Amino acid sequence: MLQHENGKINSSPKKRFILKGKTSVFIDWANVYGWTKSRKREVDAEELFGYLETYPEIVDIRLYFGLDTHPKSEAFLKEVSQIGYMVVQKPVKYIQIVELEGQKIYRRKCDFDMEVCIDTHRAIKEGYDSFVFFTGDGDYEPLYKMLIGLQKQVIVVYTAGHLGREIWAMKKGIFKIELKNLMNT
Repeated sequence: MLQHENGKINSSPKKRFILKGKTSVFIDWANVYGWTKSRKREVDAEELFGYLETYPEIVDIRLYFGLDTHPKSEAFLKEVSQIGYMVVQKPVKYIQIVELEGQKIYRRKCDFDMEVCIDTHRAIKEGYDSFVFFTGDGDYEPLYKMLIGLQKQVIVVYTAGHLGREIWAMKKGIFKIELKNLMNT
């Protein structure tokens, strides 16, 4: 649920969550980074963490990111750990998608759907009431439905053009908010 930042209607375009109890945040960084092209700028990981820290209800902020051999990947993981994120990582896989004229073309792959689901179940057992997901991935629909069925608060943060049709179609028990309406990043 959201309210305007200063509590007044129509006075500010930025909104704030109204969280119901102990809250966990799940950030699928590959999806968030994928928002860069349509937003024409990256989401600032430090600014995002600082924003989330302003909520006393948020006690767990998890960032999921694949470990690659590229120095930028290693540097990013170190940076977000130092910022304060609970970082969940695993190695990136390289899957051959085609071979043209003897040259193999690979695609990077590193999905965290299973890790997010496992961590969500852990949070349920630990008594969390609210769950905030920074991903528009439609694959999370069954997880969201389960949480709603358990009467947990579910908030999905996304950017325009990056919300799966399965999530868009969900009408009850879920709050969907565009990042631009939430913070300046």
